[in-house]
Amino acid sequence: MSDFIIACVGKPSAGKSSFLNAVTDATAKVGNYPFTTIEPNQGIAYYPTTCPCKRYNISEYCKPKYGWCDKGERFLPIKMIDVAGLVPGASEGRGLGNRFLDDLRHADVLIHIVDSSGTTDENGKVTKGYDPTNDIEWLRSEIHAWIFNNMNKKWDSTVRRHIATKSTSANTLQSQLSGYGANKDIVMNSLGSDYSKLPLNEWKNEDLYNFVFRFIDVRFPTVIALNKIDHPDSDTNITRIIKRYTQANKNSMKLNSDEESVKSSVHGVNADRIVLTSALSECYLKLLEKQKYILYKTGDEDFTSLADDPSLSDKLVSFDSNVADELERIRDLVLYRYFSTGTQQTIVKAVESLGMIPVYPVKKIPTILPANSASGDSSNTITGKDVFRDAMLVKSGTTVRQFAEILGDDFARNFNGAETIGNMQLGEDDVIVPGKNNIISIKTKYSSIKSTNKSDK
Repeated sequence: MSDFIIACVGKPSAGKSSFLNAVTDATAKVGNYPFTTIEPNQGIAYYPTTCPCKRYNISEYCKPKYGWCDKGERFLPIKMIDVAGLVPGASEGRGLGNRFLDDLRHADVLIHIVDSSGTTDENGKVTKGYDPTNDIEWLRSEIHAWIFNNMNKKWDSTVRRHIATKSTSANTLQSQLSGYGANKDIVMNSLGSDYSKLPLNEWKNEDLYNFVFRFIDVRFPTVIALNKIDHPDSDTNITRIIKRYTQANKNSMKLNSDEESVKSSVHGVNADRIVLTSALSECYLKLLEKQKYILYKTGDEDFTSLADDPSLSDKLVSFDSNVADELERIRDLVLYRYFSTGTQQTIVKAVESLGMIPVYPVKKIPTILPANSASGDSSNTITGKDVFRDAMLVKSGTTVRQFAEILGDDFARNFNGAETIGNMQLGEDDVIVPGKNNIISIKTKYSSIKSTNKSDK
C-alpha cells in the first residue's frame, strides 16, 4: 500500500466524519456538535485507476494483494485520517489548538470539507446565512499562522546559523521545516526564482511571511469538498464560491510578479480542485446496497432498485415508503443534478493533486506477460497464474532507482538494474511513465547470483 496520507480537515460539523465513512470502511463517530472527533479517525480509501490487466486482456488472472480489481478497474488503497475540527484561533491555542494542527504533519494532501449550506458558523454551531467562503479563507490562515509563528520565533538564530555555516537558503530552510515533512524539492518549489538566490540575512519579515504561504501551498495541496449539496441553501453559496475562485485564479495567472501572485493566490484554492459532495447521501446508498435494497457502486450516476427493475427479485429486496422517499430525494437533489455524490471524485482529485502514478512491481517480467503481448499477439497468453498482485502509487517524476528505494533497503542497497514489458532494460535514472514502464521488475545482485546458479545447472 502507498505510504502517503490524505487528511480530512475543516471546522466541526462540516461533515468530515461522514465523508470518511463515505469513502472508507471506517465507522467514525458522527455528531452535530463541536469536537465530536477528539482523536484522528483513520480509514482506508480507494483510488480507482485502469489496471494493466485490462490492456493485456488478462483480468481473470488479476489477483491484487491489497484493494481489488473489477474487470480492469483497479482500486488502490490509501490511508486517510479525519483530523478533529479546526476553529479560528487554533494556532493560538483556541479549541484544542495546536493538537489539531500537529496532526496535519503526517498528511501529504488535504481535503477541506466545507459546509456549503451555510447552516453552521465558524465554530460549527447551528446558524443561518453563514458564508462558507470564510471557512476556506481562515483554514489556510490558521495553518500559515502555525508555521510562520514557529519560524519567526527562531528566525534570528536561524539567520546566524545560516551565515556561520555558509549554507544555501534551501538547505537552511529545509532543516527548519523538516518537522513539517519538507524535503529539498518542496523547499525549492516554495522558494521560486525570486528567493532561491537571496541570502536569508537579506530577507525582510514580509519575505518570510510570503514564503510560508508558498510553502503550505506546495506542502499541503488542498482539495475543497463543498459538502451538503442537497441542502436547499447550498445552491447560492456554491455558485458564489465557484464564481469567485474561478475568476480570481484567472486574474492571478495574469500577474507577472511572484510577490503579487502570493498576495492574490486566492487562499491556495485552485478552481479545478473544487468538488461538490454529499457525504451522507453516499453513506446512505452504501448502506442500502449492503442490505440488498439497491444495486449501486460508488461513483455511479444512479442506483437500481426492485421498483426500477422487477426482474431483479432474486438479487434485491423491497423497502418501505420512507426509504423510497429518501432514495428519490437523493436521486433528484444529488445524482440527477450532479451525476454522483462526488465522494470518489474527491479522492481522485486529491491523488491527482500530488501527481501520483500507479506502479506495478513484479518479480520477473516473463512470468507475468510474454514480450509479444505488448504487440497485441495473445497466442501465448498466460493461464493459471496470479498477476499484478502488488501496486503502489508514487509521485510523478520518480525514477527507477528511487522506486527501488521505496520498495525497501535491500532493493536499494543491492540494486542491479530493472526491466519492463518486452524485456526492455531500464536505466536507474529513467523516469517512470504510466503505460510505458510502470510494470517493473527490480533486479538485485542477489537475484542475479541466483539466476546465474540456475543457468550453470
